[in-house]
Parts: sequence; C-alpha cells; structure tokens
Amino acid sequence: MNSDTNARLRLAAPTVAMLPRIGDSLSFLYLDIVRVQQDDTGVCAVVTFEERGTELVYLPTAALSCLLLGPGTSITARAMATLARHGTTVVTTGSGGVRTYAGVTPDSLSTRWLERQARAWADDTERLAVATRMYEQRFGEGSVPSDTSLAQLRGLEGQHVKALYKVLAQQHRIGRFKRVYDPKAWDTKDPVNLALSSANTCLYGIVHAAVLAMGCSPALGFVHSGNQQAFIYDVADLYKAELTIPLAFTLHNSPHPEQAARRSFRERLRLFRLMPRIVTDIQRLLDPTTVMEDIELEEELVDLWDPVSGPLPAGVNYAGDQR
Repeated sequence: MNSDTNARLRLAAPTVAMLPRIGDSLSFLYLDIVRVQQDDTGVCAVVTFEERGTELVYLPTAALSCLLLGPGTSITARAMATLARHGTTVVTTGSGGVRTYAGVTPDSLSTRWLERQARAWADDTERLAVATRMYEQRFGEGSVPSDTSLAQLRGLEGQHVKALYKVLAQQHRIGRFKRVYDPKAWDTKDPVNLALSSANTCLYGIVHAAVLAMGCSPALGFVHSGNQQAFIYDVADLYKAELTIPLAFTLHNSPHPEQAARRSFRERLRLFRLMPRIVTDIQRLLDPTTVMEDIELEEELVDLWDPVSGPLPAGVNYAGDQR
C-alpha cells in the first residue's frame, strides 16, 4: 500500500469530535442485492444494472444512523469497520426490510445508560415504574393512576389502538380493519397491513440505532420480554400511533405499499425529528429525576468498579492501596 493510499485512509477515519451527535443522524438506508465494500474513497454499494452495467454508489456513513441489509446483500470487513468507526448501526433484515434479524454496533461507547437500564430492569418495582411511564407517554400525561396494574395497562393499550384503527379506517373509507402479521402468508395481506409492517420495521431500525448508540441493551425490555429486541419494541411503540399507523392507512390504495411506506417514512423522519425524541425519551424513562444532556459518541474509557468509592480509573497500579 503506497503513501497516498495510507494518507487517504487516515483522512477517512474520523475522530470522535468529527462525528455528529446521534440526535443529528436521522437517516436510514435499505439495500438488497448489492455488495457493500470499502475503497480508497469511502464505503460504497456495488450495483449492477442490465442497461448501464456496474456502478458504485457511495454511502454517507458519517450521517447515516442505520444501514438495513436485505437479502442478497454482502458486506466486506473493511466496510463494516468503517461503519463502526462512524457510529452507524448495521441491521440485517428480511425482504423489503420487514423483519429484523440482527444488529451490529460500535464498541467505543460509555456504559452509563446501560447501567441505568440494567438497574431499573432488575428491580421489579422500578421496572413497573418505567413500564408505567411508557404507557403514560402513549396515553397522555396524568392518564395512568399510580395503582394501575400492568394487566390494566395492557387493556388500556388494546382499547386505544383499536379505537385508532377504527377512526383511521373511517377517515379513509376502507371498512373494518384488522391488524394481521403473518410472514408465512405475506403476499395475501391487504395494503394497510403490508405498509404498516414495512414502516414498523424501518421504525425498529431507527430505534435500534438510537438504543445501541446510547450503549443500552436492546434485550432488556420493560413491557416486552424474552426477545433480543424487547427494548426496541418498547420504545418503538411510543411512536407508532403518531407515525407508522397513520402513514400505513394513507397507502391503502398503493400498488406497492411496502416500498411506498419506506419512502414516505424516510421523508417524514426529519419533520418528525424522531432520533432526538428517542434519545430524550429513553433518558427520561430510565432516569426522570436527572437533567439530561445530549448523548454523543465517546472515547472508549474503562473504569474499575468499587462498591465504596464508586468508579475508579483503569490502567492504574493500585498496589499501594493494599493493606
């Protein structure tokens, strides 16, 4: 590798100070039947057209919060390393981005919010409090009495969602609507169900990106449980009534509702300012008593745990502290 190539690679590697805040990265990109690779200029998708042959499409990795990789996609190790340096979450999905299988995140993140999440999740009283705050955000402030059980909250949720479906179905004059999700019979579903599933998966990708960028665990859910994306589903449910459900009903006559849902969802993201909301909402849900600051990517710092003194710097010889 010559000196010019080395210089270009050094310029392509960002410092933490150069990277945007996670709240400023609003976009996602879905790819399928392409090869994602790294060259001397950046990360690109190799796309082959019958008419035009092979072309390179460069990806704006520093401003991309989430890359969704669909079937027929391959990615090189160098490209993955660059995406990790830029803080881009990589998620593998099913066809059309309608089902999420796995996610990859950078390792240079603080554990402060993961620790707060784990403490709240491990304590049944605090876990119930977080779950209640989630439901209250969806139903409206002050709408959930302090002694409401989770069973009652689930009932309230069902009533709210059913009422929303009824109102939107009447507005768009499509008759009675029933939510159905069955991947085995995907092609038999009506346009609203197809659009809703597609938009929800895009939403899960954005939430997944925010959760991982904050260093939280996607698996430690407060309402959902038993799945590696339980917390993703918890957070995504906060926004469906505002974003994906109304969007899906507007596409009830679309000949290609899945593709239309992804395009429309992407167009609405900046107006909705979803990523900053996700970050702020997770902070408030996990620690409502603390004044929050913007989450930014941090250098990888490791502390030592001490039950008395609190976190202590790593990389220090503590032989003199022994008694």
